[in-house]
Amino acid sequence: MPRQTGVNTRCVHAAHAPETATGAIAEPIYLTTTFERDADGSYPHGYRYSREGSPNRTALESCVAVLEGGVAAVAFASGLAANMALLELLRAGDHVVAPLAAYYGTLKQLQEYGRARGISVALVDFSNSAAVKAALTTRTRLVWIETPANPLLSITDLDEVTAIAHAAGAQVVCDNTFATPICQHPFDFGVDFVIHSGTKYLGGHADVLSGLVVVRENGEALERLQNWQSLAGAVLAPFDCWLLRRSITTLGLRVRTQCVNALRVAEFLAAHRAVERVFYPGLAQHPGHAVAARQMPGGFGGVLSVGMAGGSAAAFDTARRTGFFTRATSLGGVESLIEHRASIEGAGTTTPANLLRLSIGIEDAEDLIDDLAQALT
Repeated sequence: MPRQTGVNTRCVHAAHAPETATGAIAEPIYLTTTFERDADGSYPHGYRYSREGSPNRTALESCVAVLEGGVAAVAFASGLAANMALLELLRAGDHVVAPLAAYYGTLKQLQEYGRARGISVALVDFSNSAAVKAALTTRTRLVWIETPANPLLSITDLDEVTAIAHAAGAQVVCDNTFATPICQHPFDFGVDFVIHSGTKYLGGHADVLSGLVVVRENGEALERLQNWQSLAGAVLAPFDCWLLRRSITTLGLRVRTQCVNALRVAEFLAAHRAVERVFYPGLAQHPGHAVAARQMPGGFGGVLSVGMAGGSAAAFDTARRTGFFTRATSLGGVESLIEHRASIEGAGTTTPANLLRLSIGIEDAEDLIDDLAQALT
């Protein structure tokens, strides 16, 4: 399906059609681990063993590839498993440039796993393209972008950084979890790989763990990712694939509502005396606002963070008093969540102690604002 069609049309119809055997509109869940061979030993339907492939996984991967504008997607049992698949493309002696501000699980993988494999990692400020360029070496094989970044919502200029990386002979991966293909298309800027924690917005209902890597071009990297998927065995089960594909049907509707709500909540919090600072690229005062406005035409996302004027105690106290915001980790679901991020990340975190991360859901914005107003009183 061409990407020129409307995003809601793609969410509904990409890799989806009535089931041929019965005409069922809803895709069946193929809860089988193995598939029948013909008498000559062939597999006429293209499937042999569910670790290697299944109809539900094919539908999910094809759908996400269409949404991102890539040639193929590879699904895994979690976002971190998808990260690991990309890191398997590297070899001892290779070098990675990654952001200082990013999901702490990704940074932990890069530093701990990379060190064990003989891969060196340079962490720099990705809001400064010159700093990224200065960190590149002749051994740099991968530049890892996360934009907007977790949890401080910093913005990377995809056009600039991708061009810098490619000029140095490195490939580029962009974690598009926060933006989703509704808000941002990294492949439009030449990125080589797009990665998602499908657990978040793609799933959208806090009920399925998943991760995906989308590849821009056919080639050796795609083949190696697919081989790793099969041989490592960290694949997504048929029911989880079905849940994710079913949820993507409403992705555009959900994310657009969350973006509108998040901007209204951010504007309210930015004017509140109990708040020291709001981190949200949709605000004009955000240092990455101009870049975000250019490369996120679909919206600024549904996540924002706030630094509380009263420090860590005020942050915990505010989270304790909310009614519609559930105190829980993760993000991207239909329900709004609030989290004291530093205490989740634990020892060694660089996240400010006064910071709360808010994942804005699809509730009415007025209700969310009223809830925060009473919690901040």
